[in-house]
Amino acid sequence: MAVNSRPARAVLGQNQYGKAETRVVRITRDGATHHIRDLNVSVSLSGDMDEVHYSGSNANVLPTDTTKNTVYAFAKKHGIESAEQFGIHLARHFVTSQPSIHRARIRIEEYGWDRIGHGAEGAHSFVRSGQETRLAQITYDGERWEVVSGLKDLTVMNSTNSEFWGYVKDTYTTLPEAYDRVLATDVSGRWRFGWADGEEQAPDWDESYEQVRKHLLQAFAETYSLSLQQTLYAMGARIIDNRPEIDEVRFSLPNKHHFLVDLEPFGLKNDTADSAVYFAADRPYGLIEATILRDGCEERIPADLTNL
Repeated sequence: MAVNSRPARAVLGQNQYGKAETRVVRITRDGATHHIRDLNVSVSLSGDMDEVHYSGSNANVLPTDTTKNTVYAFAKKHGIESAEQFGIHLARHFVTSQPSIHRARIRIEEYGWDRIGHGAEGAHSFVRSGQETRLAQITYDGERWEVVSGLKDLTVMNSTNSEFWGYVKDTYTTLPEAYDRVLATDVSGRWRFGWADGEEQAPDWDESYEQVRKHLLQAFAETYSLSLQQTLYAMGARIIDNRPEIDEVRFSLPNKHHFLVDLEPFGLKNDTADSAVYFAADRPYGLIEATILRDGCEERIPADLTNL
């Protein structure tokens, strides 16, 4: 039997390039009162890029340094109304100004600042606000838009109104059932907007973010939890029910375990009814993840949020 000795031909698959993590801070002066938008912007472009991979020809390549400069120039030219709107300006520019670029994906992290003091003292003095980071991803292919907003590192805790019991038990199960436990997590969430046509009225991105954040926090606080999965669903469902501009929500919630410390060796009783003392374990931790959709909508947010 003859053996085909011709080597297999390698072909190029999906590819993209761009400039990652361009930090841009815009300070707007409204008289003596200043306003800060603090972003970390990553640009990723794709299109007719076969030849640069096969032969090294850069004829279709917009330098990544140019994309960095564009971020700074657009911050001055267009301002930063919101992370989402800034990303829309950038994505539209890259796709419409360069024939070789067919798709632009803009990822943005936004860092919050709170005013220090009131009146004249608070006009231009700020302090970074908490751990929470606002997120936005804008994708444009010349015809359709996809806007996914989100947040990460939003740490929340319920000190009661949480139970965990009735679960499957096998040879290796040692966890005792809990009827009054601490429920804590670092919320990582993304939500996708139904807005996809640039001709349609876009949502108020900042207002939407604040309202989504409010609803997920209220759902976390108000849900008597029999499982973190139940709480996750309540958070997503509340967003879908109250924010018509959003079609899909995905959460990744680590279960930040708090275990009662055994104080019996010291002759001390340690229970939840009397000012209990806990050990806050950082790892290992349970990881609860799920997507909540508006009925009839398609699931598009990746299951692995690190792909966003």
